[in-house]
Amino acid sequence: MSRLPALFTRNIPSSLSQSSSDPNPDNIASPAEQRDDAKRNFLKAMRPLPTQHYWDVYYDRQAKDQQPAKSTDGAEYKAQLVQLGTQIESVQDFWRYNNNTPVDQIKMRESIYLFKSGFKPVWEDRRNINGGSWTFRVPKGIGKDVWTHVQLLAIGEQLQEVLEEGDQICGVGLSVRFNSHLISVWHRESDKKKSVDGILQCVLDNLPAELRPKPDNYFYKKHSDHAGFKAPPELQAVLDSQKAREAAAAAKAAAAAAAADEAPQVQATGAEGSSTAGDNP
Repeated sequence: MSRLPALFTRNIPSSLSQSSSDPNPDNIASPAEQRDDAKRNFLKAMRPLPTQHYWDVYYDRQAKDQQPAKSTDGAEYKAQLVQLGTQIESVQDFWRYNNNTPVDQIKMRESIYLFKSGFKPVWEDRRNINGGSWTFRVPKGIGKDVWTHVQLLAIGEQLQEVLEEGDQICGVGLSVRFNSHLISVWHRESDKKKSVDGILQCVLDNLPAELRPKPDNYFYKKHSDHAGFKAPPELQAVLDSQKAREAAAAAKAAAAAAAADEAPQVQATGAEGSSTAGDNP
């Protein structure tokens, strides 16, 4: 009887090929085992899609013996900041964290932040001291969805792309209030108008219409303008320098406007002199 041809297995992973020369039938993988091996090899070959930056998650919890500070916008409060253990290095990491974070269980006046590694969600942090943030007030019913969209704009670098050169996105945050969520976007340089305008436009353009906050439900504020802000001594000089530059720029603009107002107005006339409608016959 003629011998059956051997199974051609070149370029097939050894874990999937079945050796016809192995005399021990226990060493021959079954079709189900081969499929499992193929699945494992496929998953090993997959590479997580990395984020451009590493991101840390922080949680602010209101201490029981502390009272929230009074302010005009209700945004300031004394809190305890805790960095959660998981660092986000890939898109898969983000969805794992986001899908397992019950935003609806965060208590009143508590907050969660997603910040680039090296930044902390503290106004007086050395990388935040010259910065500011946009804050969007949205109903709790849509807060989780808005929060997910804003986080994706951050880790996907869409927010960074709209900033003026030399500026940088620090992170984003969600704070719980009585009947709403305050969602904030922080950046480093509050004196860069292109950045301030760009962040707002980016958020509004990328939110679906049903999630977009009303015009009177968002505002921008410099960190140094908050009632509870107090810069450490070693950074106060930096803040003073920024304020001096802003004051000088404002004075220069005011002087230019005043000079334009005081300039003599030249009225064009014809060869026979000027005339008005009342002078015509």
